Amino acid sequence: MKFRWSLLLLSLATHCHAADWPDWRGPHFNSVAPEDAYPLEWSEDQNILWKIPLPDRGNSSPIVSQGKVIITQAIDETKRRSIMAFDRRRGTLLWQHAIEFDQDESTHAQNPYCAASPMSDGMHVIATFGSAGVVACDMKGNLLWHRDLGPQQHVWGNASSPVIQGDHAYIYHGPGPDAALYALDLKTGKTSWVFHEPVADQKGRTDGFRGNEKGITGSFSTPLPLKVGGRQELVMSFPNRLIAFHLIHGKQLWWADGLNPLVYTSPIKEGDLIVAMGGYKGSSIAVKTGGLGDVSQSHQVWQSIGDGNNVGSGVMTEDHLYMINTSGIAICRERNTGKVMWEERVRGKGPKSSSWSSMIRCGDRLFCMNQSSEMVILQASPQFQFIRINSLDNAMCNATHAMSDGEIFVRTWKHLWCISQKKDVAYHKTSR
Repeated sequence: MKFRWSLLLLSLATHCHAADWPDWRGPHFNSVAPEDAYPLEWSEDQNILWKIPLPDRGNSSPIVSQGKVIITQAIDETKRRSIMAFDRRRGTLLWQHAIEFDQDESTHAQNPYCAASPMSDGMHVIATFGSAGVVACDMKGNLLWHRDLGPQQHVWGNASSPVIQGDHAYIYHGPGPDAALYALDLKTGKTSWVFHEPVADQKGRTDGFRGNEKGITGSFSTPLPLKVGGRQELVMSFPNRLIAFHLIHGKQLWWADGLNPLVYTSPIKEGDLIVAMGGYKGSSIAVKTGGLGDVSQSHQVWQSIGDGNNVGSGVMTEDHLYMINTSGIAICRERNTGKVMWEERVRGKGPKSSSWSSMIRCGDRLFCMNQSSEMVILQASPQFQFIRINSLDNAMCNATHAMSDGEIFVRTWKHLWCISQKKDVAYHKTSR
């Protein structure tokens, strides 16, 4: 097994444009937009560069790489699961790579197939399609490899997205029986290492399945790559436990108990603190980096039990953590104590103020979509400050938006949108 780690630190910087948004969490995996000149006001016909119809429902978030906006898309009628790449300037479809998969999979009614977002390093696009496998394409849509990891079976489907680091793609193939975290060679798709997730312990549950030792378990989390000192880590929220692996050989470096057995969100980091949050009235934990072995007591900074239902992931500053839960309640906590500074329900004019989307910070402003395709914009402040809510067409939206070079890309169940206030904006409505 060989890893070319001389390329690790240069891979994204070398092959990605400065304004790329190559992962649903952005270029640094922290849900922070590196630029700050983004629109604060738009509507269905104001500050729209283009709007294109999509062929079916979808929850995966758009990414931006090499002048392309890329999504995954399932088409139920034709049993196809695909990667679609659009021109970022005009919204025209550049290429599409699809595979057919006619076997039925269980999933949540609001979680269509292909819910996992793609990732690109500027040379490859990786997408995971659950039981239909993992697909790697080049930037022109040519298939590089297709890997079958076996059935993925869970009553609510899947949503964990791939992560590219160096010459490997990291795939969480779960939740469900045989759930596992894989390191796949980026050129061949062959397994370099794998961690098989243990069966979740449900004794003494404190979440929404309290008192039920046969409740629903599983993780929908996306792994978080980190560099701590001189050590490359991959941190993953599993049922009951947060685990950090060594990127090269997959050895468990440290772990912290304290999560509940059902996890929706992905871990987030700011400074030397990682926060992981459980789902369905679950538990949240904050853990300091740099430990070895069981750090449940030595490095845990705080724990909060019985939180609200969190599907979308949060974002942090030096002092605070911000998120919006499924009920559409925005929350601010002190980063170092977990103390709740404020909780406010934010409502728009659409039929649903609930949210499954993750929050993105741009400077001192917070952006998050709700399920009526409305963008909630708040001030990143220990005092609640509402800025505005912008509406599109009230279509269902469970995706997280992408922010790239002053433009915002929003994916709903009906359309893909490019929001821009640049002077050369000319509205393009592309139909297929």
